[in-house]
Amino acid sequence: MIYQKMLLRDFDKTLMAVALLLFALGLVFLMSATSVRGQEMNFGYITKQIVSFAIAIIVMLAVMNVDYQRLIDASWVIYSVNILMLILLMFIGRARLGAQRWFALGTFAVQPSEFIKVTFVLALASYISGRRYALNRLENLIGPFFIFSAPFVLVILQPDLGTASLLAPTLFIMLYAGGANLKHLLSIGGAGIACMPVFWHFLRDYQRQRLLVFMNPNTDPLGAGYTIIQSKIAVGSGGLFGKGWLAGTQNQLNFLPERHTDFIFSVVGEEWGFVGGALLVLLYFVLIRRIFRIARLTSDTAGKLIAVGIGTYLAFQVVINIGMTIGLMPVVGIPLVFISYGGSSLVATFMAVGLVLNVAMRRSTF
Repeated sequence: MIYQKMLLRDFDKTLMAVALLLFALGLVFLMSATSVRGQEMNFGYITKQIVSFAIAIIVMLAVMNVDYQRLIDASWVIYSVNILMLILLMFIGRARLGAQRWFALGTFAVQPSEFIKVTFVLALASYISGRRYALNRLENLIGPFFIFSAPFVLVILQPDLGTASLLAPTLFIMLYAGGANLKHLLSIGGAGIACMPVFWHFLRDYQRQRLLVFMNPNTDPLGAGYTIIQSKIAVGSGGLFGKGWLAGTQNQLNFLPERHTDFIFSVVGEEWGFVGGALLVLLYFVLIRRIFRIARLTSDTAGKLIAVGIGTYLAFQVVINIGMTIGLMPVVGIPLVFISYGGSSLVATFMAVGLVLNVAMRRSTF
């Protein structure tokens, strides 16, 4: 009983409240993004998202109630199962829009690449925490990069550039937080950037086209550049205070593709304006800041690395998603956390929050 009170004392209510508020706002935005002017409101997406939320809360509570040290001990099994799922996708996965990322489960679909972000952080935290005093030597970085390479290659093959783009910064920042030499990390990162022209030849045609239209969307205004152009029009037309809920023309007149998933921030910008978008960014700032605060206050290395890894990939995911909707980032296909429609993304994100809350609740026991 005393132990349970200790756990509840360190439960981060602010982090939980912000996560729930973001989800609630996401339902409001999703309702608008899935409606079309002159047609009856379709509640199918909302219903599925609420069901996914119920599953996400159950998963989050389950993660919170298991000491994260036990999860660290089991991290290699969890990580290996996730890797196996990514491999199986290549043979029995469901294809959509040129990508094979989902397992079909009736009317729902499971996307293993959403969960690899969490299991990768767990496995890497386990590895680094056991070798933190040896990471200042270059040869000792081979292990972490091997852990990184398996999911990175498998996710690229789906293809899913969005998730792959999150794994690399998570790796580097977790290594730095774990004691790796900054010069070594900068050298490896510089070598990776230098190899980008080679990476170009492994991209599919539509991926190359997305990167080209990022530089100038007007080169293909009715093709690959269409979504970016419409998204920028939507965000720009929202002005300071927006056009109001269900009043966005680009959204309601169906000009904006993928507005319920990757481009839902365009709906926010059009209907709620700069003020609404800024308030949403502020909520994300509070969320990420609370996660890194937990990392800073945690004395246990594994717990600290879990919080750092999750905080890093969530921060990059928000920046990349919002950046691509306003033309500052190439379109790589990545959801806006807590907001975009998608059960796997929602469950994986609440699982990540549950892990961070787990660390926060148990940091006083060390």
